[in-house]
Amino acid sequence: QVVMVESGGGLVQTGGSLRLSCAASGRTFSVWSMGWFRQAPGKEREFVAAISASGASTLYADSVKGRFTISRDNAKNTVYLQMDSLKPEDTAVYYCSQGRTTNPSRSDYDYDYWGQGTQVTVSS
Repeated sequence: QVVMVESGGGLVQTGGSLRLSCAASGRTFSVWSMGWFRQAPGKEREFVAAISASGASTLYADSVKGRFTISRDNAKNTVYLQMDSLKPEDTAVYYCSQGRTTNPSRSDYDYDYWGQGTQVTVSS
């Protein structure tokens, strides 16, 4: 059984930073791509960032490019999302996900497993 647990969410002011973590267990972490998605109230879930199994390749949504950084530590079975220069429009529940392949993807159809989510709130 694959279990993923996110942490690191919270309340931050505009321009601040947060670092989300997602610890995964249940299958070989280093084999699969990982992704972060978010869902704001009343909106559909959207892609934020993804990273390949090796960590060599990353993808970002245009809305977060240059402000967010995804990384992973395969020795710790953990993926991270460093979020800087946060804006009120970044407010959402953030979910980590584990992919079906080694390559990163922007589509949630390419992810098999999901965490429970962590709330990020950016105040103006």
